[in-house]
Amino acid sequence: MALDPPTMLTLSIALAAAAALYLAIEWRSVREPSLLFWSAGFATITLGSTLALLRGSGLLLIGIWFANGLLVTAHWLFLLGVARFTQARLSPAWYLIFVAWLAMLLLPDEPSWSKLMLVANSLLVALPTLMASFLLRPHGRSLSVGAVQLRYVLLTHGLFYLIKAISVALPGTLIDLAAFRGEIIQISLVEGAMAIMLIALSMTGTERYRREERIARLAARDPLTALYNRRALEVRAPRLLAEVSSTRPGALLLIDIDNFKLVNDFYGHTAGDRLLVSLSEMIRSALPDGALAARLGGDEFVILLNDASSERIVGLGSALRDQFHQAASQTFVTPEPVTLSIGASLFNQPPASLAALIEQGDAALYESKRGGRNSIRLVDRTQAGDELQRAR
Repeated sequence: MALDPPTMLTLSIALAAAAALYLAIEWRSVREPSLLFWSAGFATITLGSTLALLRGSGLLLIGIWFANGLLVTAHWLFLLGVARFTQARLSPAWYLIFVAWLAMLLLPDEPSWSKLMLVANSLLVALPTLMASFLLRPHGRSLSVGAVQLRYVLLTHGLFYLIKAISVALPGTLIDLAAFRGEIIQISLVEGAMAIMLIALSMTGTERYRREERIARLAARDPLTALYNRRALEVRAPRLLAEVSSTRPGALLLIDIDNFKLVNDFYGHTAGDRLLVSLSEMIRSALPDGALAARLGGDEFVILLNDASSERIVGLGSALRDQFHQAASQTFVTPEPVTLSIGASLFNQPPASLAALIEQGDAALYESKRGGRNSIRLVDRTQAGDELQRAR
């Protein structure tokens, strides 16, 4: 089968329809608005390419002007999808593209009509495509492989249409939109089919990466408090612990809510969940740069600090205790006060494991609770702390 213009258009219709269907199915699974915009863009290309076949039957208004307008609309939808993906805000001026599309009806009906139409259409396709590529620039942060591919495919596609608009001005250029004749038109049909395939693959890879990233992020978080869970803490803690030295001691704070069961018994488990969320927000707001916080389970939380000191630990723990006690006493009236007990460990040598470090904090926490609760028990395992302990 010869790759004549009708054949190339038929191939484009099939590719665009397949891309629209696939992205729509993906959207039904993950509900990402960008997928819906991109699917609509490919569906628009499918319709526009189908109408373009009608120009061979003499329906020039539908086969040229309306079909080209749908091609512009499709690339505008691609731009909207990229804007949603990058969370960028587009200027309302981009809607003027449709005003320019309507203005193409005013082009004079003369021998140069095909060239003028091709220039206008090419520029209206190039502008949103290049803008979409611009929105996908890294901004100093890494992009997914799919997003990088999408950026450069859109950039190449937009530059092709820009060059096509410029090439019309070359002397002796033959362009006949009604009969699909002219070297520029032939090349454009081939490029369009290739672009459809590459853009669809890049868009799919882009959203798949974001979905996998979101799943990994959710797997690392406690579903109630949004703090790290224990598994995520075990993955991230070694880097922090490896930086511990005599000049930059580390610290662990193990936090437990005193009389938490009374809140569940008197006010219900929903109230207990609200209290846990409230404590997690306090921890998050008080967390220094470079520190880690996690919910180990139940009403037990942990904080890992770098470049710590006894004063810093006591200050952080006291601030949390005071803030929590004030909030809990105002919200929940219980026979016994709902407070915080904290067991802390200060160390200047990397521990054997995170589990061993948590055991040390747990021992200090036990001493805190045994001493009357609502208190901080700090064990200083640095050299200065050992010397002080021996002196005592």
